[in-house]
Amino acid sequence: MKESIHKYFQVGIVGFMAWPDNLRGEDPHILESIRKVSTDEYFDAIEVNWIKDASMRKQAAKMLGTAHLKVCYGAQPRLLTTGLNPNHPDECGRKKAENTLMDAIDEAEELGAREVAFLAGKWNPETKSQAYAQLLKTTRALCDYALAKGMMVELEVFDYDIAKSSLIGPAPYAARFAADVRTTHPNFGLLIDLSHIPMTHESPEFVIRTLRPYITHFHIGNTVCSNPAAEGYGDEHQRFGFPNGANDTPQVLGFLRVLKNEGFMNAENPYVLSFEVKPWQDEDPDIVVSGAKRVLNRAWALLEE
Repeated sequence: MKESIHKYFQVGIVGFMAWPDNLRGEDPHILESIRKVSTDEYFDAIEVNWIKDASMRKQAAKMLGTAHLKVCYGAQPRLLTTGLNPNHPDECGRKKAENTLMDAIDEAEELGAREVAFLAGKWNPETKSQAYAQLLKTTRALCDYALAKGMMVELEVFDYDIAKSSLIGPAPYAARFAADVRTTHPNFGLLIDLSHIPMTHESPEFVIRTLRPYITHFHIGNTVCSNPAAEGYGDEHQRFGFPNGANDTPQVLGFLRVLKNEGFMNAENPYVLSFEVKPWQDEDPDIVVSGAKRVLNRAWALLEE
């Protein structure tokens, strides 16, 4: 493409994945990582998560507002680091997850975010229908609360049988769920991650076309999922170029082609397209992020007009 990618997408970074010390909301260096993104004009958007210290949260909000970044809030760590399940078959367990996600909406508002993403919890075949109903209950409650604040709620589609074993899930099931929520709440959407598509045993074309009416946000990243014995197997979001990785420049290019063909390149109201990459072991986070930029730059340069 001759034109800049920034015309058609708000290029972002999932900060709590690139700098994973942020995941539990207690990193004393969280402001440093936010500053790195805020001073890097490559990025139009940043995805933040909980910051437990109120003073640091206030400083982060000021920094993000000054940077003129689009701010998105990822509530996934609130669930993944605590074991809370928004589709828990036990109502008490479900309510605990709902409560922390309500807190996430308040914190997102404080940080200047207008959208909050989360994920479904684990499931088992015996209680799948009940889990679906419980997730619907949680999601509608979140959408009610967010709507009063003018905010969006987004559910990220994960794997169902490899790593997260999330209820949502394969694309047709995600489409069914999104359609059910949209019948009552227009402020709901789906977040699609390129790194999760190989883990749901689907293709980008199938996922995007199946979920097209409901998609509001994109992630791109890598995964190792073809060989359980391989280093880093599972939902680890390794850097592009990682051994046995499923995604690299050709797959990012293919993903961009699908987005272009399906009408997701919108110059008037661009979608967020964020890197979700994570350093493996002692890798330098800043170098991992730089490598991701090179992959996207190359894929965009190869994308046909």
